[in-house]
Parts: sequence; structure tokens; C-alpha cells
Amino acid sequence: MKFSQSPAVRVGLSIAVATGLYAVSFGALSVASGLNLWQTMALSLLLFSGGSQFAFIGVIGGGGSPGAAMSAAALLGIRNAVYGMQMNAMLRPRRWLVPAAAQVTIDESTATAAGQTDRREQARGFWVAGIGIYVLWNAFTLVGALLGNALGDPAQWGLDGAAVAAFLGLLWPRLKAKEPAAIAVVCAAVTVLAVPFVPPGVPILLAAAAAGLIGWFSHGPPREGLEPEIDPYANGPVAGEARA
Repeated sequence: MKFSQSPAVRVGLSIAVATGLYAVSFGALSVASGLNLWQTMALSLLLFSGGSQFAFIGVIGGGGSPGAAMSAAALLGIRNAVYGMQMNAMLRPRRWLVPAAAQVTIDESTATAAGQTDRREQARGFWVAGIGIYVLWNAFTLVGALLGNALGDPAQWGLDGAAVAAFLGLLWPRLKAKEPAAIAVVCAAVTVLAVPFVPPGVPILLAAAAAGLIGWFSHGPPREGLEPEIDPYANGPVAGEARA
């Protein structure tokens, strides 16, 4: 199949355009939060994780310390490490490509690759989406930062509170199951209650701790010694059984 006719390439390009355009809002919100042009660009070039970037500028814009902002961004970036292990096993990139693959391993590139069944298509989708988003995200971050500098006082345009709205826009489509939605509500409540009493940046850390505790107590540690599930149509336990 020709590269230009690849379904994965088409999906990757469409996702790259849609996601890249969204970086305009990040660039504008970043300079509105007090970061300069070069700091804003460094976040997109080096961090390159939309949710983590919005969390960072949200804490900075609220008066939090750089340490608190980095902690909030790191918590949201943990998922990329999980994606990295999945993509490494799926794509098996050559050693010299591993650093580049790690940099562009994000939600969208992972989803594009995982949505394909053919191994070659998985690789095409991953690289097209990842590289396409990286290039467009940084290009439109620059556009947004320049526009943000031209807007003047962010309070006049409501940009002082827009980081929260933008982050919710990224998060909400992912809350499809009941349990994640319930955890999100609890974490939001913890954040709102903590805001008046702790420094900026700490509420999101408390919310993350609450989410971790909910996950621990609702699922618990892995159980051992489970009885194997028997497949009535096979001579023995089904694949994926739990063994004592």
C-alpha cells in the first residue's frame, strides 16, 4: 500500500491538524499566566504534553511556585510512561529512534497506532500523528504566544480563568465510564475545599492523592490463588486464567 493511501496516515494527519490548532490557546494562556515567549516555547518543545502543560501554567497563573507547577505537570505526565512501554512492545523501534519515539509518545499518537491491526500501519500512524502534532503544536504555540502578548491584560478577555476551562476541555471527553467520572467529581471537590487553605499548586496534588487512594481501596492489590475460570468448550482453563 502506498504511503499516501494508508488509512493510518490519513487518521494521523487529521488528528495532527486538529490537535495542533489547539496549541493557539496554550500559547495565549501561557503568556497570560506570566511566562514569556521563550519559556512558553520551551514547554511545548521539551515537555510536549498538552494536559501537563495546561496544568503547569494553571498553577503558575494562580500564583503557585515552580516546584508545585512541575509536580502537577509530572503527575499528569505519568501516563506517557505507560504509553511508552506499550508502544515499545508494539512498534519495537530501532535503538537510535527510541529518543524520538519517546518524545512523540502522547495520547493521540498512541491511540492512532493502537487503532490499527497491521504492524506497518501501526508504525505509520504513530509516527505521522506524533511528528505531525509535534510540528504543528509548536508552530501554533508560537502563534498563540504572539497573539497573547498583543492582547494586553488577560483579565479583560477572561484569559485569567481560561486555563481551567481549557484543561477541562481536554479531560471531559475521556470520562466515559462511571468510575472515572465519579473519581473526577471527588477530586474536584477535594480541590475546591483545599484551595482556601493551602498554597497554589497543592490542591491538585491532594486531588491526585485522593484519586490514588480511591483506586487502591476500590480495586486493592492483585489477589493470588484465584480459581481458574473453566471454558465449557475447551479441555481445560481458558487463556488468561489466574493461577495459584
